[in-house]
Amino acid sequence: MTDRLGPSPWVIRWSHLVPAGGEVLDVASGHGRHARLFLDQGHPVVAVDIDVAGVADLTSHPGLEAVEADLEGAGPWPLPGRSFAAAVVTNYLHRPLLPELVGAVATGGVLIYETFARGNERLGRPSNPDYLLAPGELLEAVRGRLEVVAYENIVVSEPRPTAIQRICARRPRANPGHGNDVM
Repeated sequence: MTDRLGPSPWVIRWSHLVPAGGEVLDVASGHGRHARLFLDQGHPVVAVDIDVAGVADLTSHPGLEAVEADLEGAGPWPLPGRSFAAAVVTNYLHRPLLPELVGAVATGGVLIYETFARGNERLGRPSNPDYLLAPGELLEAVRGRLEVVAYENIVVSEPRPTAIQRICARRPRANPGHGNDVM
C-alpha cells in the first residue's frame, strides 16, 4: 500500500467517480492524505479519526470538517443520518462499521475502500486476523446495496509486499423509467 505522504493510487484511480462538488467522508483520516486530495479537487471533506491532529493544519480550510471520534468505541456512529458523495477508507478495518459506511453512500456516490487481506500475516504487519479481510468480504459488504465498479484481492509488491483487498462500488442513481433506485 502507500505511505502516509501521498494518496493511495486506488483512491486516485476512482476519485473521478465522485460526483462534482460532493461531500467526501474520509474515515480514519490519519494525516489527511485523502482529505487533501479531495479538497484539492474541490470537494468538501469530513475527516473522521480518533485523533484529528493529523489534519490540524487544514482546520482553517472552509471545506474541511474534522470529527474526532472513537470509531471502535461503544458510542454510536458519529454521523447519523448523513450521506456522502464518497466514503473513502484505506488501511483501516473495523467490521462493525461496514454497514454504516455502505449506508452513508448517497445515491450516485461511491465507496472506495482498500485495506489488508488474509495472506498478509505471511508478509508482515498487520498479522492479526481481526484486521485482515477474508476473501470476498468487501464484496459481501456491498452485495445488494451498491454496484461493484472494481474489486481486487491481490498481493502487491510496492512499496512492500502486502496482501490487500480493495473495492470501488457505486450506489445507483434513480432509474428514470421506474422512479426507484435500482438495487
